[in-house]
Amino acid sequence: MQRYFIDSLVTAKQNIKLEINDQKHLFNVMRAKSGDQVEIVSSEKSLWLGEVVDDGQLIHILKSIDQVVELPVKVTIACGISKGEKIDWIVQKGTELGATEFIFFSADYSIARWNSQKIEKKLQRLTKIAKGASEQSHRLRIPTIRYVKNAHELVRTSTSSVKLVAYEESAKNGERSKLVSALQHVVAESNLLVVFGPEGGISPAEIELFDNNDFSMVGLGPRILRAETAPLYILSAISYQLELIKGMN
Repeated sequence: MQRYFIDSLVTAKQNIKLEINDQKHLFNVMRAKSGDQVEIVSSEKSLWLGEVVDDGQLIHILKSIDQVVELPVKVTIACGISKGEKIDWIVQKGTELGATEFIFFSADYSIARWNSQKIEKKLQRLTKIAKGASEQSHRLRIPTIRYVKNAHELVRTSTSSVKLVAYEESAKNGERSKLVSALQHVVAESNLLVVFGPEGGISPAEIELFDNNDFSMVGLGPRILRAETAPLYILSAISYQLELIKGMN
């Protein structure tokens, strides 16, 4: 069943109208007609069952639906800017895996740089990717997308209670316990921030900065992962530990 997000509150027996792009998708792409049912996520992240009425012009809200699909912790994925379409991949697949927020920053080893005049446009495009991925994976929230100038601003603005850095040198040295320990001791509704470098990794100066600000350097297994693969690894590990093993949902 198709799912759409709206920016307003919803009540049973109410008629609502989707925003124009969602209307086009529902009726031109999905070929919906009167009587077809859809799922609506309200601005307060509650889920509702709706029915197409009035020849597709309106959605009539039938009832609320109880559904637990979000990770039991809020995970922010912070990545040094990478080349090409890697960032699109991180946002799309990371959204499907449950990330709450994505932050992109210009790392010391970032080859790609964002033009300051185009940052807002890039964020809008990435938000559109996240919205589509949230609908496809039937989530109750659309992750937020932010940009900060560098690692210093990332550290300064962080309010997360658990702060980790995926560090390839830790993986090379066989470090495997810190990530396990962090996930074993995390509690529901905690805020996790996990930092990843671009293709060239994280510089010694950035590692020193993170280390001096209570970030833990963690390895992600014995293999060295690409910049676009590592965030997906961590989200999968969080889901396995907290949803399948601990059953925190």
